[in-house]
Amino acid sequence: MTATDGGSAAGGDARGGPGGDTVAAVVRQWRAVHPDLDTGPMEIIGRINRCAALLQQAEDAPLRRAGLSRAEFDLLGALRRTGHELTPGDVARETFSSGAAVTKRLKQLTERGLVERRGDTRDRRVAHVRLTDAGRDLVDGILPEQLAYESAVLSGIDGVEQHELAVLLGGLLGRLEGRLDALRR
Repeated sequence: MTATDGGSAAGGDARGGPGGDTVAAVVRQWRAVHPDLDTGPMEIIGRINRCAALLQQAEDAPLRRAGLSRAEFDLLGALRRTGHELTPGDVARETFSSGAAVTKRLKQLTERGLVERRGDTRDRRVAHVRLTDAGRDLVDGILPEQLAYESAVLSGIDGVEQHELAVLLGGLLGRLEGRLDALRR
């Protein structure tokens, strides 16, 4: 089925289930204005964007209780999971962040005693960042709680569907990471 004949590109109807969702309403409106256009991509991209926005609005409860943003936790997590010092540039790559954003977060996390910076002995322009004991303890303490929170968010989706969704999203992400720059041109 196509989006223009009343079906969804992902199967089922455009409402996404009983009562529909906000993207289904948007798709119906676009179909009324442009019935000749295939809105199937909008049903997928729109829902991914809407899910991301709702997750960001809700914030992650365990992180919020610890006084961390998702971006700060991602930075701390990058340092913890790699298990060694990173340069700010490495942190930016690991967290998909801009250099300016990493610099700001590192400053805040350093002031809180969660990370420490040291200069490179051979090149004063290079800094190395690592977790402090307090930073490591914070990440190790929050991670199980954060994973439990994320499991609760996904609890309405059974394990097989979660796996299928993860595979589909992983495939999409892999393709986008490989060619998004080309699509922007």
